[in-house]
Amino acid sequence: MDFFNIYLPIAGLQFNILLLLLIGFTVGVCGGFFGIGGAWIVTPALNIFGFPMPYAIGTDLAHMGGKSIVSTIRHGKFGNVDVQLGLSMIVGTTVGMELGARLVMYLEQLGLAEAYIRKAYVVFLALIGSYVLYDYIKHVRKSRQSSEQAGGVQASTLAQRLQRMNLPPMIHFKASGVTCSLWLPVGVGLITGIVAAVLGVGGGFIRMPALIYLVGCPTLVAVGTDLFEVMITGAYGAFTYGIKGRVDLLAAVWMLAGAAVGAQMGTVAVKYVKGYSIRLLFAVTIFIACTSVLMKQLEFQGASSFLILTAGIAISLVILSLLIAGVVREKAAAKKSGGELGKQGGWE
Repeated sequence: MDFFNIYLPIAGLQFNILLLLLIGFTVGVCGGFFGIGGAWIVTPALNIFGFPMPYAIGTDLAHMGGKSIVSTIRHGKFGNVDVQLGLSMIVGTTVGMELGARLVMYLEQLGLAEAYIRKAYVVFLALIGSYVLYDYIKHVRKSRQSSEQAGGVQASTLAQRLQRMNLPPMIHFKASGVTCSLWLPVGVGLITGIVAAVLGVGGGFIRMPALIYLVGCPTLVAVGTDLFEVMITGAYGAFTYGIKGRVDLLAAVWMLAGAAVGAQMGTVAVKYVKGYSIRLLFAVTIFIACTSVLMKQLEFQGASSFLILTAGIAISLVILSLLIAGVVREKAAAKKSGGELGKQGGWE
């Protein structure tokens, strides 16, 4: 397998091309499906396989910005991107990204970046995963007690309260069907921007739930809009880490090659899955990532590496199976519909 090893000059290490392609493809599928950058796999995986944490963060942000362009375009065709909402978050996101990047550089100077960032990963992932899982369980219990209204996901109580907050300027986001103060999405962008830069993520694993539970977006619109924002945070994050010398573009390009294919598949799979099913799978991926980083922190290197890769591949296979099943059902329904129309035509 040494034949596939290449030297990455910025990170200063040898790395396997096939591993980079596999990471990229897996992240492309998961990112296109969940509406996140996929850094829950990439940053920990790169760090686990030898990248210093700041280089893993910068390289992932560069790869993520390019990958999200593909996913955003696909979601846009399905009407799942609220561009107005995404643009309103940019100011908060960019300010937060710069603050977070400077914090990482400061921690690196103190020699605390590795341990502190991993611990932050574990805490954030555990909290987010727990809340999303709790919301899914609550939804299932309610659906058993009474039938849901047509239209799917309803805004949470917290989202409804925040939407009623009359703090000018008030804006109506047509694609999301939400009216709220402009300061709400700006605030969400600021917080997720800081988290994105510190943890080396697009902020998606926090922003996607925030768009659902705080802003009140339907799940599918939250997925597409988050990818639009990940595209922006990835580009800016790559820029600010790049000028600090922490981005290995060669590694990013190889991962992007795999991600470009995976993102197409993951994005299309979304239209065949119900909103709350996406949330359940999302919670599972968050807990897996949390466990992997915790193992790395406890110095279980082999177990951490095995878990992050096998879990990513397994979840990608689940998503691809949902895609295949959905396409088969769609073709069967189209065939049946065509057959019935043919019979009706025969009577005329």
